[in-house]
Amino acid sequence: METVEVDGLRIAYERVGQGPALVLFHGAGEDSRIWRLQLEGLSNDFTVIAWDAPGCGRSGDPVSEMSAGDLGAIAAGFLREAVPAKPHLQGLSWGSMVALELYRGYPGIPASLVLASAYAGWAGSLPPEEVERRYAQVLAEIDQPPEKFVAEWLPTLFTDKADPAVVDEVARIMADVRPAGLRLLLSASGRSDYRPVLPTITIPTLLLYGADDQRSPLGVARELHRQIPGSRLSVIPDVGHVAQMEAPDAFNTEVRNFLHGIAA
Repeated sequence: METVEVDGLRIAYERVGQGPALVLFHGAGEDSRIWRLQLEGLSNDFTVIAWDAPGCGRSGDPVSEMSAGDLGAIAAGFLREAVPAKPHLQGLSWGSMVALELYRGYPGIPASLVLASAYAGWAGSLPPEEVERRYAQVLAEIDQPPEKFVAEWLPTLFTDKADPAVVDEVARIMADVRPAGLRLLLSASGRSDYRPVLPTITIPTLLLYGADDQRSPLGVARELHRQIPGSRLSVIPDVGHVAQMEAPDAFNTEVRNFLHGIAA
């Protein structure tokens, strides 16, 4: 992996391929490995760059609590250091919130957005009681060994049709989650609401969802589609929240066609 330093924090990332830059922001409890099938499948068309968020993977742990604005500034600094040209941004789940925060603070940086299994923040997309339930769940998990809670997450990430080998791969990735990464999820995004940002988005935006997503269901997708001007909504049948792992060929085809359509 390559690394850059942003405001004294080490950020690690994978870079493969050639062509326009496509930057991938992973979900909560994960790291850049969750994009393995996109790093492989899209690198013939794009320079694919997958970061490890602060507190995740091989990136450093923040030394103090980070706000949403702090996280957006770190992401923008990472792009300035690691990405030579105006990039396309792709965020998965929590990574979609990172992308929206970056757009809010630095709208001139991205060329387009791919928001996969996305939220307008938990508070912007979910009922208040569900926001508080998720917040309390993650708060309770921060100091537990990952093997005590990862198994509870997995059924909400996949359908029962998912390849067991893929589920096991994601379980191994999530088993490496650190308290710092979970604290960042809560401090920066746990009660975030990006609904005011959505109507201001003026760049091409693809919303990409699994039809059977339990964590970010299609009602959430349709509301983002309604709020983001000119956005495109694509739904992959018979897959769940981690659609890029459960149906990588379909996922990659949607992303490739969308980005090539922009270029055309």
